[in-house]
Amino acid sequence: MRNLVAAMGVLFALSGCAAERACTLIGTPVGIAVRVDAPLAGRVSAAELTACWDGSCRTAKVELHPAGGVARQTCEGEACTAEVEPTGGKQGFADVAGLPKARVRATLRLTGPTGEAVVERELTVTPKGAFPNGPDCGEGGPQAAIAVSGSGEVSEVR
Repeated sequence: MRNLVAAMGVLFALSGCAAERACTLIGTPVGIAVRVDAPLAGRVSAAELTACWDGSCRTAKVELHPAGGVARQTCEGEACTAEVEPTGGKQGFADVAGLPKARVRATLRLTGPTGEAVVERELTVTPKGAFPNGPDCGEGGPQAAIAVSGSGEVSEVR
């Protein structure tokens, strides 16, 4: 009987090796992420992004939130925890319906509390398909990302 239980345990363990990976139904927002680093972020209260391709443009408000980064990480055995602390930066996401996986002309406008332009730059970005559950679970919608340094330099995050 003991041998039968051991053999069944091995079969159950091996059956997990052949099973397909379960994919969740997590969605992928389509659009362009924006990150503004400190100290410039302290002067920014609003953001707007216009994306243009194939002769048409779409404009989206970017709701900015405080950005955080991992301050400390501790591990005990296989379990790890991380403490997040504010970086002084801000981040947000512009939903851009129909965004293609092709070159897009993006204009980012960051404004201060009274509506004055803090940064206004145009650049080209190339959105790519996102894989929220990994490459074995299919591709989600296209995304791109733009970073604004603390001194105002604007670039695509690749």
